[in-house]
Amino acid sequence: MTEIINHIAEISDHYNALFVDLWGCVHNGRHALPEAVAALETYRQTGGTVILVTNSPRTRHDVTKQLAYFGVPPSTWDSIATSGDSARAAMFRGVVGEKVWFIGTPEDAAFFKPLQIIADPVQITRVDPQDAQGIVCTGPLCPQADPFLMEPDLKNAQERGLKFLCANPDIVVDRGSVREWCAGALAQIYSDLGGQSLYFGKPFAPIYDLARRRLASIRPNVSNRSILAIGDGISTDILGAINEGIDCLFVAGGLAATETKTVHQPDNEALRFFLNKNQITPTYTIGHLR
Repeated sequence: MTEIINHIAEISDHYNALFVDLWGCVHNGRHALPEAVAALETYRQTGGTVILVTNSPRTRHDVTKQLAYFGVPPSTWDSIATSGDSARAAMFRGVVGEKVWFIGTPEDAAFFKPLQIIADPVQITRVDPQDAQGIVCTGPLCPQADPFLMEPDLKNAQERGLKFLCANPDIVVDRGSVREWCAGALAQIYSDLGGQSLYFGKPFAPIYDLARRRLASIRPNVSNRSILAIGDGISTDILGAINEGIDCLFVAGGLAATETKTVHQPDNEALRFFLNKNQITPTYTIGHLR
């Protein structure tokens, strides 16, 4: 069974670095969570390094601006690794071709800005679905709409053999009290239809490779044993950390707050049932990051 803790300070001196999820842990999609901010500031003041590891389809630069808007101060983190940056690098290497069908909102248009770190990048053109060589998805056109409304169009693309680049493997996020669908929901539908979905965020390896590079640029030679991953997504944050051999802290009061009956701390029996159902055991569990 997972070890339930009350404060991250109980275990943080065992780790030189934290890989910290954002939505549901540091902010709720509308504003910063004060206890989480205080905990991360204290950790950094005692010598720890914080890498924010997020399944956001946005660039690191755009996430930095978003954090400022939500009131998350720069004193809480050292660097950021985004699923969007990892997926962009793959796109400009041509993994889904040059002509792509873009599924996303206008706010995510920055995904297609040139990426200077790629030598001889593929020239990407956004086209209509019938002319596409592949699909790039940062999220549904309407986050509140039933993602299955897109199934006919996705089926047509699958029959043509298009690859689906998913810039955010999350199925859902909570923006305040409103649950929204993410790109991962469409990627799952596409896979269920028999299509090939390519993932670059948690729980998949590419984003952890990026996070380690960001960490190494600040603090070299930190081993997996000295990293703690923190997140509220049992099948993304926690599963990904376990797959990478990294200890993890499950924030039960995020996406799974109802299932774990978390107010301040999770209910023991509800937590046990939830973890058994998912067949995943995090190293530690806490109600909310603090």
